Amino acid sequence: MKKRTFIMTIIAALILGMLCGYAVFGASDGPGTDSDPLVSKSYVDTKFTYAPIQITAGQKLIGSEGTEIILRSGEATAIDNGANGVSDITAGADLMTGTQVAVNHLLLVPRSDGRGITAITDIWVMVRGDYEIN
Repeated sequence: MKKRTFIMTIIAALILGMLCGYAVFGASDGPGTDSDPLVSKSYVDTKFTYAPIQITAGQKLIGSEGTEIILRSGEATAIDNGANGVSDITAGADLMTGTQVAVNHLLLVPRSDGRGITAITDIWVMVRGDYEIN
């Protein structure tokens, strides 16, 4: 009898715990409220989506602070700011001007100070963030 009472007590405690958890966590604000606002598709696209860009040989892609670049095809070299290079996140390296950019490596432009890449051949890149092509 004691074993049955013990098991029933455990089951009751688990059920009570689940109900209390639902009351506490289930009552939180849902999507679309002031504490959890919805965002538009255009906002998500500009902040979180890579854009495919074709660049012809000789053109430069200069990124703004936080711009991410992935070379998908062709050959390109890095452009530094005169003191520091473009961060190659994949290789864990700082690419200085003239350094070959590896295909499918994630590059990061840390500041808006003229850093980016130069297309040696016609290239395709995936870019997220603000940039200009010269």
